[in-house]
Amino acid sequence: MADLFGDITPPADTAEAPRPDAPLADRLRPAQLNDIIGQEHLTGPEGAIGRMVAAGKLSSMILWGPPGTGKTSIARLLADSVGMRFVAISAVFSGVADLKKAFAEADKAAQAGQRTLLFVDEIHRFNRAQQDGFLPFVERGTVTLVGATTENPSFALNAALLSRAQVLILHRLDAPALGALLDRAEELEGPLPLNTEAREALIASADGDGRFLLNQAETLYSAKIPEPLDPAGLSQFLQRRVAVYDKDRDGHYNLISALHKSLRGSDAQAALYYMARMLTAGEEPLYVLRRLVRFASEDIGLADPQALTQCLAAKDAYEFLGSPEGELAIVQACLYCATAPKSNASYKAMGAAWRSAKETGSLMPPANILNAPTRLMKDIGYGKGYTYDHQTDEGFSGDNYWPEEMEPQTYYTPVERGFERQVAERIAYWHRLRAERQGR
Repeated sequence: MADLFGDITPPADTAEAPRPDAPLADRLRPAQLNDIIGQEHLTGPEGAIGRMVAAGKLSSMILWGPPGTGKTSIARLLADSVGMRFVAISAVFSGVADLKKAFAEADKAAQAGQRTLLFVDEIHRFNRAQQDGFLPFVERGTVTLVGATTENPSFALNAALLSRAQVLILHRLDAPALGALLDRAEELEGPLPLNTEAREALIASADGDGRFLLNQAETLYSAKIPEPLDPAGLSQFLQRRVAVYDKDRDGHYNLISALHKSLRGSDAQAALYYMARMLTAGEEPLYVLRRLVRFASEDIGLADPQALTQCLAAKDAYEFLGSPEGELAIVQACLYCATAPKSNASYKAMGAAWRSAKETGSLMPPANILNAPTRLMKDIGYGKGYTYDHQTDEGFSGDNYWPEEMEPQTYYTPVERGFERQVAERIAYWHRLRAERQGR
């Protein structure tokens, strides 16, 4: 039977078989945990789920993984495996009233000796207050919570809920797993109208999503295609799949991290790949440009001062040309940053100087380098003894510029790469002159 908040499914041995006209993905739903494809690290005998089922006792858990990897199927089969009542709700369509009703029915079932597995799909869509509402019922054992999410639980779920549930990570389905799914479809429906290369292309187009793959296979079966398609024919027949990329959550942060680290590792090809992934999936180009500007300062710095200029010029070019012409300027900036000599000396110097400034408080600079715009300031020694560097032979006075209560510090240490090698030579030269002038 069903209610406002989802389905209550009887154990597997009494559950109705899928209707003949049900979608292919529904007709191929696994009947037991061993039939789950691609998640053996969880469902196998040594996996977290396999061990719980063997013990006959489930703990609350969060199933985190990409779309079409079996989260809903696992939850249903978990309830069947240990004889629990299964209740499913979706955070997209449910509110507090639905949750209250689910918990009230779970309380009644518990009094009758029936445990309840509450499956919450898209659990990350509940706000923090709604997530808090689960806590007392999970703690009392009224329900065993199984939440499903495509979002990183660290960001999407509150700490109190995470502390009461085990996070289990489902893998994106690889090519062998997707191939096994197609094998099952063909056992049920017959051979797909594809040659070997087209079959491989269909699997690649699924991008790890088993549900998408089966839906595409069903479309092929429905078309009654007389001759097997090659990859080109398949491409024309099926709509192109849009890359999975949530620019507000994991896809956004994962890909920008991959881009940044590829740039830092001077792998121009990988950097272009991740940048293309972001831009073709709809990321805002100006966001990518902002990250390149940051990279130019953080990871290149004075090793190649032109990197920052290149990135700012790319920003101006993109704003002037727009898309798609302006994206070539972004590519140029990306390649420049990837192939430039690297140094984080400026970044490290900033952190060290900021810490030192906070630790030393309000120490006065030495009087000789203070301006004296009034007679009083001159009378108390402001500016006295200052040497104008341009009046020296080397254009360098060697004066001390540090507060009297503070020893000179070294925040910035150039690396022996790119332009910073020349900067290091200059600093060493000035250091020798300063030591001579100060009698060291």
